[in-house]
Amino acid sequence: MLFVLLAHVTLLQAFGSHRLNADQRNERPLIARFERPRGDILTYEGTPVAGSRPTGEGPYLYRRVYRHGRLYAPVTGHVSLAGSTGIERAQDAVLSGRDAKIRVQSLVRDGVVEGADVRLTISERVQWAAYQSLKATGVPGAAVAISPATGAILALVSYPAYDPNALTTFDRDRLAETAQQIRQAPGGPMVNRALHGLYPPGATFKLVTTAAALSSGEYAPSTVVEAPARLRLPGTPMYVDNGRPCAQERPTLAYAFMASCDTAFAGIGLQLGQDLLRDQAEAFGFNASGLTIPLGTTPSVFPAGMDRARTALAAIGRHDDRVTPLMLAMLSAAVANNGVLMRPYLVEEERLADGSVIGRADPAPYRTALSPVLARYLAAMMTTVTHAGGPASIPGVEVAAKSDTSEKGLVTGDHALMTAFAPADAPEVAVGVVLENPGRRADAVAGVARAVIEAALA
Repeated sequence: MLFVLLAHVTLLQAFGSHRLNADQRNERPLIARFERPRGDILTYEGTPVAGSRPTGEGPYLYRRVYRHGRLYAPVTGHVSLAGSTGIERAQDAVLSGRDAKIRVQSLVRDGVVEGADVRLTISERVQWAAYQSLKATGVPGAAVAISPATGAILALVSYPAYDPNALTTFDRDRLAETAQQIRQAPGGPMVNRALHGLYPPGATFKLVTTAAALSSGEYAPSTVVEAPARLRLPGTPMYVDNGRPCAQERPTLAYAFMASCDTAFAGIGLQLGQDLLRDQAEAFGFNASGLTIPLGTTPSVFPAGMDRARTALAAIGRHDDRVTPLMLAMLSAAVANNGVLMRPYLVEEERLADGSVIGRADPAPYRTALSPVLARYLAAMMTTVTHAGGPASIPGVEVAAKSDTSEKGLVTGDHALMTAFAPADAPEVAVGVVLENPGRRADAVAGVARAVIEAALA
């Protein structure tokens, strides 16, 4: 019996520990999680936006507290009795002190294991501008701002957002009730639209189609393209309709881009074919799974197996193309950085309580979307879009942009989107903005982009 008991205990400890730790009835892992303070989550400037506060009673000794909870919720996430999300989950080993390099440093220093702080790339000023401008529109949406040269994410906002502090209670009944209320709240505040929202790109996809046209060698900005008032989709009774004349139906590619001539780009899509369009889309990062920043992201989609009619629609962002706000920012970031898309990231550094740095971001290329020469052509074409003025233009700053704010169309009429970067001649920030079902407020998407750019350049 003694040997049987020893064997049973050995099996439990060696092979059953993970199952027992994951069992919701087991309080020990939860008590261990909250028995000591976690590291802080800091903005780029060093301001704590998530920290630990003593509860003054057991068995849970520390409670997580979030400063400006809704503002940073899509980034920080939360940690509670029910689990964790966001940076709290992605960086849990560092914040809790379980990371191997933290344990080694602690043993060398004084033997006390403490969680390390995580400093983000998020700029307080840019994050605030993005959140407040989205909130002012009164409609759900998201905004992302990226440094084109490094891939550092300067702002990542989803609106409406939830308050993580509401989920840090140790009263299980209250936690379950609050979580249910948040999940059922209008606008889906727990949905991280910036990383997981998928939207028809509409006219913003013409960036990809134009890049594919330029890369094919068959087109230049001065190439004259066909832009009839209406273009019949092959094999169907349906038409693509410009809705207005486009330079006597024979504009240059540059003019067609500026005027967003649908029939011109649908015709280019038919000429290039779906394979070239898909290759170019994937060069920007479409259909790429596994991108973590370190938060998980949903891949943007360019469909496969299309007939010619669907290819024409896909070329103008109207078929089954789908894009996230993060990808919208990545499109402009690639163009702004001479065709090289840097890997987006949210964590600038990890450091111990004594200030010693144990991990630092190492910016690296993610994709080569197009050549430097073609990137400059495309940047110049994007700049002409804002030369005529409008909500996205900024006095004294050249802004390169492309938007989709049409209120009618085959698929795209529900949302307003914009991708932009500035300054056009020396880019410092690239942005992607989406407003869901804005109706007559579609043009507000440009105001959000402008506010984010101004904050980044201030």
